[in-house]
Formats: sequence, C-alpha cells, structure tokens
Amino acid sequence: MERFQPILLRVWREACRHIDIAESTATIAGLLQRELPLRQLLIRAVLPGDEAIETVALGVEMNADGLRERTACSASTAAELRHRLRDDHVLHVKTPHADGPIGAVLAGSNAEALCASLGGSQEAWGVLLLLAAPGRHFNARHVSLARALIAPFASSYQNHQRMEELARLRKAAEANSRSLLRRLGREHLADTIVGSNTGLKSVLERVNLVARSSAPVMIFGETGSGKELIARAIHERSDRQAHTFFRVNCGAIPSELVDSELFGHEKGAFTGALNTRAGWFERADGGTLFLDEIAELSPSAQVRLLRVLQDGWLERVGGQKALHVNVRIVAATHRNLPAMVSTGQFREDLWYRLSVFPMVLPPLRERKDDIAALADHFAARAARRFGLRLATPTADDISRLCRYDWPGNVRELAAVIDRAAILGNGRQLEVEKALGLAGGSFAPAPPAAPPTIDASPASGPSIIPLDDAMRRHIEKTLIATRGRIEGPYGAARLLAINPHTLRARMRKLGLDWTSFRRRRGRDD
Repeated sequence: MERFQPILLRVWREACRHIDIAESTATIAGLLQRELPLRQLLIRAVLPGDEAIETVALGVEMNADGLRERTACSASTAAELRHRLRDDHVLHVKTPHADGPIGAVLAGSNAEALCASLGGSQEAWGVLLLLAAPGRHFNARHVSLARALIAPFASSYQNHQRMEELARLRKAAEANSRSLLRRLGREHLADTIVGSNTGLKSVLERVNLVARSSAPVMIFGETGSGKELIARAIHERSDRQAHTFFRVNCGAIPSELVDSELFGHEKGAFTGALNTRAGWFERADGGTLFLDEIAELSPSAQVRLLRVLQDGWLERVGGQKALHVNVRIVAATHRNLPAMVSTGQFREDLWYRLSVFPMVLPPLRERKDDIAALADHFAARAARRFGLRLATPTADDISRLCRYDWPGNVRELAAVIDRAAILGNGRQLEVEKALGLAGGSFAPAPPAAPPTIDASPASGPSIIPLDDAMRRHIEKTLIATRGRIEGPYGAARLLAINPHTLRARMRKLGLDWTSFRRRRGRDD
C-alpha cells in the first residue's frame, strides 16, 4: 500500500477540493491513467426506485450526450448487485458482455472492468467503475489500487449526495414560500405596493434611485403607512437581494437587552448568557438590516450603532475581539427625529449618519386616490385567508372609506377590510359596520365613571380614585385628538407617553378609542 501513497494523496486532495463530483472525477481520472490501463472511469448511482442506473459523472471519455446517461435496471438486479459488492470488495469482471447485474451496470460495454461499492442512500447507491482500455487487462496490483480508491471516491460521492439533498430541500422551501406568498396575495413584491403609480409614485422613484447604492436610508412615516414595505423594496432592488433582510423593532427590545440583541454577547457576559449569541448585525452580514422605531434606542446603544456605521466593526457584549460586518442600514421612525436631536434625545452625529437619504411616506389621508385599489387588494387577500367567496367593495363602500381620516393608515384599512369580510361572510363587505358607523358592537360608548368617593370632611373638596382621575384625563385628551393615538397630533404625544403604554393603560381603564372616533363623525 505504501507504493500507492503518492497517488492516493493527490486523489484525496482532488476529491476534497471540488464540490462538483464530475469535476473531481475528471481530474482524478487523468491522474490514474499513469497507474491503470484506463479507458473510462465512471461513478454510477443505482436507482432501483426509478428502475434505472444513472451515471452521475464520467471521467476519461465523454458520452455523446454529456455527463449523464440512464440504463434499465430492475429493483431485483440492483439488490443483487448490492449483495455482490460488499464493503471494500472489488469485483474484477474479465468477460466481455457480462450478464446479470454487472452487465446492467456496464450497459453492454465490451470491456474488462473493476467494480466497487461507494455506499450511499437506499435511493441512490453509488458504484465505482474502472473500464480497461481495448486490449489491456487489470492485474492484482491494479485491483489493490482500486480497493484503495474506494475511500476517496466514497467521500466525494457522499458529498455529492449531500449537495443534491440540500438542493432538493432548497427547492422545496422555495416552493413552500411561493405557496405561502400566493395565499397571502404576495406573489411578487411589486404586486404588494399598491399605489406605485399614484400616491407612492414619487416614493418608488426615490427607492429606485437609492437601491443600488449602500447608502443608509431613513424612512419617515406615521404608524401603519408602510415603512417596512418600502424598506423591503429597497432590499429587493439592491445588489444584496440574494442575502438576508432582517427587521428589528427597536422599541420592542428592553433597554437593558438592546446591546445584546443588536451586537450579540459572549458566553457568561451577564447572568443568563449561557451561550455565545450572534446579534442582528452579524446575522444580517451581507444583507440589509431594517431598524424600525430607531428613535427608541437608548443613548448607549446609539453610541455603539454609530461606530458600526462609521467603520463596520463591532464587539459582542463581554467580548474583546472586534468583528467586521457588511450591512446595509435602513432605519424608520414615526417620531420627529430632528426635534429630538435639537432637544438632545437623539445623537446629532448618528442622525447625520442615518439620514444620508431621507424618504417621507405620505399618510393614507393624503393619498385617498389609492383607497379603492387598496380596498380591492385587501378584500382579495381576506377572501383567500379566511376561505370566503370574493366580495369587492361597492362605490358606497369606497365613498365611506374615503370620508374616514385613517389615523392608523394602511394597516388600519387592512384590518377594517378583514373585519368587513368576516362580518359579510362572503356575501358582501360590511364596511359600514366594520368602521363602526352603524352603531354596531365595534363602537361601544365610553364606560361610565363610577360614583365619586368623598374621603374628605364635609366642608373639604371631594377626592376621587387615581384611576378615575387618569380615565377622565385620557378621555379629555382623546376628545381633543378625536381618537388619534399616535402621530404628531396624537394623544400619546400630548400626554408625553409611549403609544404602546397608553394603549395598555386604556385597556386597563376600559377606554375604547373607537367611541371617540364615532363622536367625531357625529360632530362632523
């Protein structure tokens, strides 16, 4: 075996170097011509389920049809062949036109052959074939070399099978993804941007301008106006589309975990850090990272984010090694970021880094020409999602939808159409009930305040519970804002409170914002 070591070393090197088995086999066949009287080297996959034997790679000689050929082979023939080629056994076939399973593998080739098993799965079991040149013969030394070649060829064949399995899994995942997108009505990204030729035309023009570059983009827009959709459009039209798009809601991450979530942490960096974890920046390497609600980042996280934007280097929490990442940043916020910069709530240098290419999304109330198309789109999506017959909005429905101001923008419109489809049960869209304009169950009256509890002396002022005082104050604010929660003129802004916190407090106090919107409708 020692005399074969130089050639075996080169064979192993080639078997491990190439991913494509055809490429490695062709190279190895050229190396073996000096050691073997070789005319043709084949690796064939026995496929009993398909009742065929398939050539997955050819080396020295090429068939007229290229690298792949098929030969009839029954399941019983394949089983007999598997039985005869056990472990590292090399079968020396000296008789031309061999019968039985070997004849099936040789496909009628008039040549002396060495055959060996390469293992593999039940579905695709590999066979190594070394065919002798015309008038040449294999001897005992050649058989010993063929036995030594089984291991590198088996490794190459197993890698080939793994790559084919990964390709099958990828195709299945892509098919599943396309199926889910069809069910959601999002077969193509362009199909989901309703209004690309009307209300969002100028926005899409700016998307096309900036998509090919790697410049950071800052998207301004009210809640529900479609900021994530525009961020995905930038990614899909960029050179990074083959890589990952990650969305991170900065407002949903607890302040004490922001650094760990964005930049990752090392094992033992803090209590509960049982393993090393890659942050969002590492996961998005080569792709796009969408930082939604960027204004909610803590000052310390803003400092570290600035460094990543400046030079592309970061350190995990508790780590000492700098890591380089190549990430395209798209940020978004519904808040007045320039005002926050002027008051010191947001770093000025980070603002300049993020706002290289600012984009402003118009609210739905400023693009009412898109409401009809959006309503049709969401009606079709609702029919698919809920298994209902398609019911499209009527002219009266569109008129009602256009008279509404849509403080929740496109997201609220989608919810209203979904609710209207469910209420209509496939017969029609109950838009009026869904909007709460018919006095239905979706617009309850504000709950009555409980009786005031006088806990003071008779001559003193009455003292009411704190929840009652809070409820009254929020009610006054909602009346002033006409039921609007978020945005520059929303109740959360006037009360200097996070919109999510305000909604939670309203649920606790039994306040329903839809009643204040209905009140506005009566006043109008």
